[in-house]
Amino acid sequence: MRHRHLPTLALALGIAVLLDVLRVWLPSVITLFGRAAETPAELLGAFALGWFLLALAAPALVRRVGAAPVGLVAAGVLAAARLALTAQPGGPAQLWLACAGLLAGLVWLAATAASVPRPVTGLALGLAGNAVGHALLGTEDLVWRGGMLGWSLSALLVLAFLAASVAVRRERAVASAAGPSPSAALPVQDSSPTAAGRRAWLLCGPALLLANQIALAPAVWSAADGTGSPDFPGLARDGGGSVLGVYAVGLFLAGALYRQPFRLARVLWPAALIAGTVLFVSGRLWPAYLVTAVGLGGCLALTDAVGAADADPDGRAAARRGRAAVVGMLVFAVATVAYYAAYDLGYPNGWVPVAAAVLVALVAFTAPSRLAPVLPEPVRTWLLVGLAGLVGLTAQTHVLHADPVSGSRPTSVRVTAYNIRMGFGLDGRLDLDALARELRGADIVLLSEVDRGWWLNGGHDTLALLAGRLEMPYVFAPAADPVWGDAVLSRFPARSGQTRPLTAHGAPTGAQALGVTLDLGGRELAVVATHLQPPPGRDPVEQAREVAEFAGRYAAGRPLVLGGDLNTEPADPAFAEFTRAGLVDALAPARPLRTSPADDPRTQIDHVFVSPGLTATEVRAPRTEASDHLPVTLTVTLP
Repeated sequence: MRHRHLPTLALALGIAVLLDVLRVWLPSVITLFGRAAETPAELLGAFALGWFLLALAAPALVRRVGAAPVGLVAAGVLAAARLALTAQPGGPAQLWLACAGLLAGLVWLAATAASVPRPVTGLALGLAGNAVGHALLGTEDLVWRGGMLGWSLSALLVLAFLAASVAVRRERAVASAAGPSPSAALPVQDSSPTAAGRRAWLLCGPALLLANQIALAPAVWSAADGTGSPDFPGLARDGGGSVLGVYAVGLFLAGALYRQPFRLARVLWPAALIAGTVLFVSGRLWPAYLVTAVGLGGCLALTDAVGAADADPDGRAAARRGRAAVVGMLVFAVATVAYYAAYDLGYPNGWVPVAAAVLVALVAFTAPSRLAPVLPEPVRTWLLVGLAGLVGLTAQTHVLHADPVSGSRPTSVRVTAYNIRMGFGLDGRLDLDALARELRGADIVLLSEVDRGWWLNGGHDTLALLAGRLEMPYVFAPAADPVWGDAVLSRFPARSGQTRPLTAHGAPTGAQALGVTLDLGGRELAVVATHLQPPPGRDPVEQAREVAEFAGRYAAGRPLVLGGDLNTEPADPAFAEFTRAGLVDALAPARPLRTSPADDPRTQIDHVFVSPGLTATEVRAPRTEASDHLPVTLTVTLP
């Protein structure tokens, strides 16, 4: 590789490593520091933002010590933290390792910005490459996988990043000793007094947010696939991963690496980006990520310019770029915290991705005319085709192979209801194998707190990963937003379904009731999965009444099983709404059956109800710390 492209390669690899650390840091803040909403949202937000505020000192450090030594040391710490996290320590060690890696990553970013005036190509390749890797892994990070695969590929990524960083420093040292020459310009420079590279660096943070929340999020691609059908309006059945992810990566790279007519692009790309975020907020996932992808790539390309000021003999332009990079990451942090704090504080959050898109669009719209691309034509084409083609493999390699049991007429079914806390155990680790062990043997599974791409939790499709381990098809219904809600997995064919959003009644997080009709060898069983969200300090009695009424109408005289995290105890008014509707408490024979918290169960807030005529036996709540709740399992004998 020609030495002038080494900074682009190092930046792309560094972005991939930083994103891996963020995918651990974000859920660690929630599950370990936040303890699943036990810590006040204001304190949690202050802790998260504090690390980004601390990084505001990085540009001054870079200017005083020098970009090369600071960048190399920060890269080493970032790489070491990334490898240490692969050991999956869990608990406080995981949280503080992730914090150290994050801070090192922010310092590395500031040092890199000081020496790389044109970051768009490296940033785009880093975002796209990380998305492709995440898709190939089925959205389960190497950090959480461990084992030979996790360690080998993690070490390969980290070593490549460190080797590229060392090579860049060596090339710069040689170029500095030789004096100014055309070959010493590591990124392509330009003498036109048009614009400064700090525009592109300012967009680094918002671009990371929009790419990983919407455009380049393989879990969102998967969640969007299979959504809506004549029998399941508004519900997502298993689709096995979206082929449209190929187009998302291709459109993003085409927008970022290729130059369109400037006057048209200045209007088209910002408009597309804003439109894509609006589509996402409205729940139209697959057009949202496609339109956002091309708009984000194009907006980044609009800022890919550098002027004479960036020759920078006194270092002022380098310092400005470093500050822009850190401020951009602070925008990323504020937007991320603001979006997800809404589920604790109760304000509308749809404006957050739209506001981030407006910021990117304004910076891109006001950018000066652009320079020629950093990479030559053959390289750009091969990168675009190669990365998009790799995504196409995921649509084939991660298809769920599960054949529902048909033709048999069982006399009983094994049912499990489980709040899985997005797949994270009490130790803060994503451990889907532990969850799968608790669910194996069940014929019907009702899941609460199902995450299909929340960036706050690392962007995993927890439902598809869990269903793959269990080899059970699933039906998903969104609640809080399009990628977070409830699900039903079953070994029997699902014939139809219906979802009903529940009125908030003052609760900060949205809720729904999901009804699915299962074919048990010629007779039908109605199943309803829900997760009630109580208003602060109140019992969710209004939502309980809505679910009970919905379940009665949906069952229409058929046998019914209803369950989930109901956030109410047997003596509470909300619990009485279900028995008042004629349903039978299936867990009563085993009471007291405490289910929360998992490490010291004191309350029973997870329940299963059945219609009269169904008999419940073998009721259990096995002890496990795979979530903050215990699962409840029972055998339901059919009439």
